[in-house]
Amino acid sequence: MDGRHMQIGEVAARTELSLRTIRHYEETGLVVPSARSQGGFRLYTETDVARLVVIRRMKPLGFTLDQMRDLLDATDRLDAESDLDVHERDALLERVREYQQAAAEQVEKLRVQLTRAEDFEGTLRARVEQNTPATRA
Repeated sequence: MDGRHMQIGEVAARTELSLRTIRHYEETGLVVPSARSQGGFRLYTETDVARLVVIRRMKPLGFTLDQMRDLLDATDRLDAESDLDVHERDALLERVREYQQAAAEQVEKLRVQLTRAEDFEGTLRARVEQNTPATRA
């Protein structure tokens, strides 16, 4: 973890999350500021920002707060605990694989929705072009 600390406004700008959303994720235990300033302001590190980006990426895929918490717990433990026994490491990796598979399924569903939305937009564009008189110079 680096020693540089950021206030919540900078973190919000970097993660494209609102201050309210970041505070909500803090209240639910998904992210905890790494420090507080003498004035009591939340201070975050690059690691905290990376964690918020993971959360931001999970949200549109329909993951619940509990699922986010579970995945983050699994990845935190895999990253931090080098003394995991083989069975524990395998169980954590299996949890991560299950989330990866769920994410892949959601991505495919979103691709289908996007294709349909693009088709619909194209139909509307063609209708507008078809019914718009050509402008004369």
